[in-house]
Amino acid sequence: MEQRLTRTEVSAEATWRLEDLFETHTEWEAALEDARADIQQITKYRGKLHEGSRVLLEVLTTQEKLSVQLYRLFSYANLHLFVDNTNSDYQTDAAKVGDLRALIMSEMTFIRSEIFSLPEGTIETYLDAEPELASFRKMLLDLLATKMHQLSPETESVLASMSEVLDAPYRIYERSKLSDMTFDDIEDGYGHTLPVSFALYENKYEFSEDKVLRRNAYESFTRTLRKYQNTFAETFATHVKKQVVMSRLRGYESVTHMLLKPQDVTLEMYDNILDIIQEELAPHMRRYAKLKQRTLGLEQLRFCDLKAPFDADFNPSITFDEASKLIQDSLQVLGSEYTDIIHKAFTERWIDYADNLGKATGAFCDFIYGVHPYVLVSWADNMRSAFMLAHEIGHAGHFMLSGKYQRYTNMLPSLYFIEAPSTMNELLLAEHILKQSDDKRMQRWVIAQQLNTYYHNFITHLLEGELLRRAYNLAMQDVPLNAKKLNDLKGDILSSFWGDAVEVDEDAKLTWMRQPHYYMSLYPYMYAAGLTASTAAAQHIKEQGQPAVDRWLEALKAGGTLSPLELMKLAGVDMSGPEPISKAVAYVGSLVDQLEQLFEAE
Repeated sequence: MEQRLTRTEVSAEATWRLEDLFETHTEWEAALEDARADIQQITKYRGKLHEGSRVLLEVLTTQEKLSVQLYRLFSYANLHLFVDNTNSDYQTDAAKVGDLRALIMSEMTFIRSEIFSLPEGTIETYLDAEPELASFRKMLLDLLATKMHQLSPETESVLASMSEVLDAPYRIYERSKLSDMTFDDIEDGYGHTLPVSFALYENKYEFSEDKVLRRNAYESFTRTLRKYQNTFAETFATHVKKQVVMSRLRGYESVTHMLLKPQDVTLEMYDNILDIIQEELAPHMRRYAKLKQRTLGLEQLRFCDLKAPFDADFNPSITFDEASKLIQDSLQVLGSEYTDIIHKAFTERWIDYADNLGKATGAFCDFIYGVHPYVLVSWADNMRSAFMLAHEIGHAGHFMLSGKYQRYTNMLPSLYFIEAPSTMNELLLAEHILKQSDDKRMQRWVIAQQLNTYYHNFITHLLEGELLRRAYNLAMQDVPLNAKKLNDLKGDILSSFWGDAVEVDEDAKLTWMRQPHYYMSLYPYMYAAGLTASTAAAQHIKEQGQPAVDRWLEALKAGGTLSPLELMKLAGVDMSGPEPISKAVAYVGSLVDQLEQLFEAE
């Protein structure tokens, strides 16, 4: 039977080089103590912000420097933990830096409180008087906009000091998923015995052309999920309750209003993404499901069959090295400054693509300011892995450009835009592959990959967003959340979207247990917002060439200096109304049309 490797057994070339952060663990420990000592560099300004603009500049600059230092320490510990959650030393290091983070956050709360206590108009006067404060302007004005929701300085300090406790639901979820859950071995359609894990199921088995393997893996996977449903439901309910309490303490109309505020996103923008895509995309995706059912010769398309390949005999595998070349070639249109970054990512071990026990599922990109991004994936030798890698490399290119042209304070844009650069790279990869071949079979295969991108962002993540919207609405009405309620919510959401095109069985209702996004504010819907923008921008690049590329790169370099609507307008996309959303959905419909025609032409 195939066995999963431990972390010590995987090839070093398949792992990221964390020595770029700290050469040794001893160096990290020393830097941890330095950061603890450096707290006094910020606290010496307590009670002095009224003294003038220069003092404000000094405290903000010191805060920024300490934040950069802290995040580097935090990432070193947690990136180790993400690739081996079973290692108790890594768990200890993550706890250490988490405690320090909570302490520093608590000590820095006076900055916000003292800014709010200044007489009205003082910050604007400071900005006029001190030119070097210009780069902090947007941050300061955005901060002042939340003044009415500020609590007393003492309360803010206590809440910040409890951040490790308040963030516990996410850590409990991840620790349970990676360290405690075990799955029954399965047999594939050829009688081979295979292991099952979160990563193997979500990155490999779910996409298998082998119906026996696919369905056996689904049953093993969901059988274990069901054993943990009450624990996971209580963990999630605790997280939701925390958000409800915070929103009420701070005087927000709802949790949703509180979570949208830092994103600079209106309720209308948020609802447009969730409502329009669900309503207008469902008919197209039901056609897609029916086509897959006919093509695979299935009596009924089950939920676990949705990601099976259309053409079992034409599902090209791809190695990591082959994918790295393919991705780099596809991104040449973005110019040398961008592609030089991507080349470094592949050649200087910014990417951890090994599959080992204890490694986090899914994929992410973590950018450490002043160093470089780190990308996590679990390679499965298939094109879904290639598209996932292109997605995360999109984040890496974006963060490197924004980090190069903006200071730390202004580096990150609104989360409403954050998934646009990543999904852009998926679209460019698909377009590049299509140009390489006139073969009809290859064309339909690539179109199916494009539809996988939209499936992932316009369905998987969007329906996560819908569950969050319903869960928070219920919680604001003090309706308790438990496993049955969450199963019912997810089942209703899936059934409403897929109609009779897909059999939504009882195990499908457990899908809410599979993603950490539910613990990340309102993150899931933003995948759809980003893909909507990148769909429009990619079309502009295809039609207009270099001018559209230049606009796109300027948007990436702008970081967080603009609002999300301003940022998207810079890239040539107006997201103030529903039109781009409907156009993106219509484009998905056209891909389904093309796929139907290509199969019917056989």
